[in-house]
Amino acid sequence: MTLTNSNFLITVIGPTAIGKTALSIALAQHFGCEIISCDSRQFYKEMKIGTAVPTDEELKAAPHHFIQNKSIFESYSVGDFEREAILKLDELFKKNNIQIMVGGSGLYVDAILKGFDDFPDIDPKIREQIKT
Repeated sequence: MTLTNSNFLITVIGPTAIGKTALSIALAQHFGCEIISCDSRQFYKEMKIGTAVPTDEELKAAPHHFIQNKSIFESYSVGDFEREAILKLDELFKKNNIQIMVGGSGLYVDAILKGFDDFPDIDPKIREQIKT
């Protein structure tokens, strides 16, 4: 197979417990690339039950990003993920033109594959008014 200068993002998506992690690790090892997680619950350090976070052994088998890197006490949106993941992919594509994205959160997958419209920042005072 001859690769061009194009970048390729292989996406492995689907529900929990179908083998996405094992497949993504095998692909990452085969292509010598890294893994971006787009699972909206695996981001959080405090969410260890019911999220199928990769084991320490799996994390050592291939470099992973966006696994337990946030706290549930931090504000983190799909827009934040989109910005951070695209920056990370830009960095990773400089090393290898193939990268892997794995997860089961459709909105987060779409954020990377399709993008979102730009929205203006909302004044925190407005948020507080709506909450009360």
